[in-house]
Amino acid sequence: MNVQFKKGVLELCVLVLAANHDRYGYELVDSISEKFHIAEGTVYPLLRRLTQEGFFTTYLKESQEGPPRKYYQLTEQGRRYMNDLILEWRIFNRGVNQIIKEGLGYDEA
Repeated sequence: MNVQFKKGVLELCVLVLAANHDRYGYELVDSISEKFHIAEGTVYPLLRRLTQEGFFTTYLKESQEGPPRKYYQLTEQGRRYMNDLILEWRIFNRGVNQIIKEGLGYDEA
C-alpha cells in the first residue's frame, strides 16, 4: 500500500482503536498490521505526539509477559478530535469514490 496513504490514515486508526478501551503501543501496531502493513516504529512517535497534544493520557500497568506496559487512554479532547477526523474521512472517502466512479464509469468502492 502507498506509504502516503498509510501515513495519512494512521492517526485516525490509532484514535479509533483506542476509543472503546485503553491500548498499549504494540497492541495498536498489531491491530493495524492485521489490516495493512506498518512499521512498528511509525506508531510510537505518533502516540507521543498525540499525548503531548492532549488527545491521550498514559499510565503503566503490570504485564504477566514482561515489564509494565504503557497504556494510552483517549481523553475527551481526543474523542472530539477523533470524531472530527472521522467526519473529514467520510467526506474525503465519498469524494474519492465519486471521482473513481465518474472517471472509470463504475463504482470501485
